[in-house]
Amino acid sequence: MLTQRFFIELGYDGTAYSGWQRQPNARSVQEVIETALSKIHGGMAIPLVGCGRTDAGVHARFFVAHAALPIETDVVQLKHKLNKMLPCDIVIFRAYQVADDMHARFQASSRTYRYYLHQEKDPFLKNSLFFVGKLDVDRMNEAARYLLGIQDFTSFSKLHTDVKTNFCTITNAVWHSQGNQLYFEITADRFLRNMVRAIVGTLLEVGVGKIQPAEIPLIIAAKDRSAAKLSVEARGLFLWDISYPVGT
Repeated sequence: MLTQRFFIELGYDGTAYSGWQRQPNARSVQEVIETALSKIHGGMAIPLVGCGRTDAGVHARFFVAHAALPIETDVVQLKHKLNKMLPCDIVIFRAYQVADDMHARFQASSRTYRYYLHQEKDPFLKNSLFFVGKLDVDRMNEAARYLLGIQDFTSFSKLHTDVKTNFCTITNAVWHSQGNQLYFEITADRFLRNMVRAIVGTLLEVGVGKIQPAEIPLIIAAKDRSAAKLSVEARGLFLWDISYPVGT
């Protein structure tokens, strides 16, 4: 059977999952979608390659994966069938053919995450951290500017990961107000495991006055996870966008 590489664009609420990546003893987003694809294609195994990994409880407003599918695949019908089969916390936006050398993970040029929090109790904001305490957003944004550029972010990374380098290039890091919510938006070429949640936890310490904005470069320079503050909960974190080079 002739196959062609397809990109599949999707989103998910990660609350009920162990993350994107398939795991031996836990339910993952990847596993659920691969199972649906297999049923559509008569039991044939169809591996998905994601644009990255999200940890347990982390959400994705926009996620891209690639798969080898039959060349005659009707992408409209594929989207329709998957959305009927998948649980309500996973949605397929579209699928489309790409060149066989296109890679959802390795050819992504940037990724954007958002972390949401609110300071007034609201039962409908379950995917947002309820943070009690006065925050100085201006100081938090002053501190966030020290994150920009190419730097070694070991201090904000989970220990003992299998990456070859902890250098990342951050191009945007800023807090925004949105009604009763605040959100932190950060864009980089790549992210380390737990990096955004550790950064948010540290910036919140700036917001309540426990550390000064000018201490951020010292925390980065330490290359020591214990130099930064505790990570915030996963529920407020969203993979928000993925960019690919123009023309790919």
